Amino acid sequence: MNLDELLKEYSELELKLADPAVHADQNKARTLGRRYSQLTPIVGTYRELESSREDLTAAKELAGEDEGFAAEAAEIEERIPQLEEKLRHLLIPRDPNDDKDIIMEIKAGEGGEESALFAGDLLRMYLRYAERLGWKTEVIDSQPSDLGGYKDVTVGIRAKGDEGVWSRLKYEGGVHRVQRVPVTESQGRIHTSAAGVLVYPEAEEVDVQIDANDLRIDVYRSSGPGGQSVNTTDSAVRITHLPTGVVVSCQNEKSQLQNKESALRILRARLLAIAQEQAEAAAQAERKSQVRTVDRSERVRTYNFPENRISDHRVGFKAYNLDQVLDGELNAVTQALIDAEMAEKLAQHS
Repeated sequence: MNLDELLKEYSELELKLADPAVHADQNKARTLGRRYSQLTPIVGTYRELESSREDLTAAKELAGEDEGFAAEAAEIEERIPQLEEKLRHLLIPRDPNDDKDIIMEIKAGEGGEESALFAGDLLRMYLRYAERLGWKTEVIDSQPSDLGGYKDVTVGIRAKGDEGVWSRLKYEGGVHRVQRVPVTESQGRIHTSAAGVLVYPEAEEVDVQIDANDLRIDVYRSSGPGGQSVNTTDSAVRITHLPTGVVVSCQNEKSQLQNKESALRILRARLLAIAQEQAEAAAQAERKSQVRTVDRSERVRTYNFPENRISDHRVGFKAYNLDQVLDGELNAVTQALIDAEMAEKLAQHS
């Protein structure tokens, strides 16, 4: 979509949002409002650029009569390329999921109990990061390990402002590797283990329609570390989506109904991710525009405790403040990935 079309769409959105009848449908109003917020910086920058160009023309005309306008013209002339570059950045096609909240799954991998402890460290890192940004978090489901880590944990993260969680945490998907002396190691040797992170944009009901006839729902008794039963009723829920074979289990809540709602929430996010991946695979041009930083299959990051070092292998990011990163200071890491994606998109559209 070119700039003229975006300006036209913005004007139409202004009219629609001014109509009280639109706000009777909250979902529709929210969708329109979200799009309006996306376009506002583009339109604002365009208008500022056009105004600056007009001011420059006027200042140059007046400079012949009054030298004071010559300095003003030079100042405006310096600002115009900055605005042009800003507008160019804003016009780069954005990820349609950037304003969405996310569901994140962290799974212990290679390394047994040490991997489960590392999965717990990753969970705390993301929860602390979310807390710093004022985001709301909710542990939807978890399978604790015997030593206090997690075999598997699912968390929902929701933003309060306009910036969606996906825009900053979509790069976290992949294999995270840790190098440290495990608590179970008596000889002091450094071990390498790993945990997997999956990130899905959270799907609203309007994004994914699920037919109840496509679901097989099983209930069972929830269990804790070591497999012991922690509930006397069959409150845990397992949902199988028959057309795709996707299976989701939830046992955190005491109520069967609450576990079912949580499982459906995760299922919607997974089905949305599957649908989007299939659409991307079917479109060659779209697939080519996928930057390497979003590839969830590769080993994305190493956390080296002896050197207090964190390394992101996709963009060559390296820092020696691992303790701070694990305490939620993740901005420098995520910004490096955002900048890399923007640079790749700019190169493609130059």
